[in-house]
Amino acid sequence: MRMERFRHFADLRRCFRSADQVRVGSGNPVVVFNICGNACRLICAIHYNTGKVFLLRFLTHAEYNKDRWKDEL
Repeated sequence: MRMERFRHFADLRRCFRSADQVRVGSGNPVVVFNICGNACRLICAIHYNTGKVFLLRFLTHAEYNKDRWKDEL
């Protein structure tokens, strides 16, 4: 992430094919990365204008599928 400058999600997706945008409530979307061969999920808030990445959750695939993390954010 430090080596690149992403201006928007499409730029990020070119480098990280497993990244998806997920809208949580009425807020800004978060980015979900598939990690460890799809066994885990890394959920981040990315502020493209400042280049900051905020790690919100690191979950197993099973924890992610329960969708409780959406209520916590």
